Amino acid sequence: MIQALNQLVDYIEGHLSEEIDIDVVAVSLGMTEYHLRRMFSALAGLPLSEYVRRRRMTVAATDVLGEDGLLAISVRYGYGSTEAFNRAFRSVHGVGPGHIRRNGGPLHTQPQLRFHLTVEGNTTMKTRIVDRPAFRLAGHSVRVPLIHHGPNPHIQAHIASLPVEEHARLKDLSGTDPKGLLQVSADVDPDYKEGSDLTYLHGVAVTETATVPEELDVIKVPAGTWAVFHAEGAYPEVLQSTWAATATDWFPSNPWRLRPGPSMVAILDRTADFSEATCELWLPIERS
Repeated sequence: MIQALNQLVDYIEGHLSEEIDIDVVAVSLGMTEYHLRRMFSALAGLPLSEYVRRRRMTVAATDVLGEDGLLAISVRYGYGSTEAFNRAFRSVHGVGPGHIRRNGGPLHTQPQLRFHLTVEGNTTMKTRIVDRPAFRLAGHSVRVPLIHHGPNPHIQAHIASLPVEEHARLKDLSGTDPKGLLQVSADVDPDYKEGSDLTYLHGVAVTETATVPEELDVIKVPAGTWAVFHAEGAYPEVLQSTWAATATDWFPSNPWRLRPGPSMVAILDRTADFSEATCELWLPIERS
């Protein structure tokens, strides 16, 4: 995977002035676009689309300091107007191209990335692979922004808005693995961009044939394979660090890749104030 990511970076570098079809690149690398985007984001610390934009504007700055007109430069980098190019340029450099031409800076450069695999062997991940038939997720859903670090206040507010007896009712509906109340994230941006919207569902897993109350939201989950990661410690930090470690440690070392689908967190045990927890992270996977 590390080699594939470096090949992707090289391809982007050679096609900065062209439209880049990530799906075509992913297929040529023997990967899926979904997995490629998620792994790039996790390892690079920024979305793939954001990296492409920053590299384009880094290289475009050289052209801006030259003699070509701004319209010609805009078109060269795939923008239909100088206004659109100016917005993209300003979002990276903090000032417009006109300011750069007059003053020569300031320029904020995005270096070309290079991925390296560091083998340390000091992290053991407790993981199991599970094949599951099709099932459904039933509960209460809401659209919330993605937050990478620390508690998500939007999710906390959503859970707090549910009556205490509703949590018990949901738990009684649980009818298949993963058992108990679940924290479900679905429709996540493939780039895993912080601040992008996702669907969060507080609910349970039920079989395809189970009766579900009409007022509950339902997510259908097709049959497939799941990687289940065991984590325990300070919450939610331990869960977020486990998710990060799947990209840095587990996926590069195993013949699996992410497939589209919801991720699920099952809380197995927790302290009264939820400051510590034992949980399982369920990620949908397929053989690479």
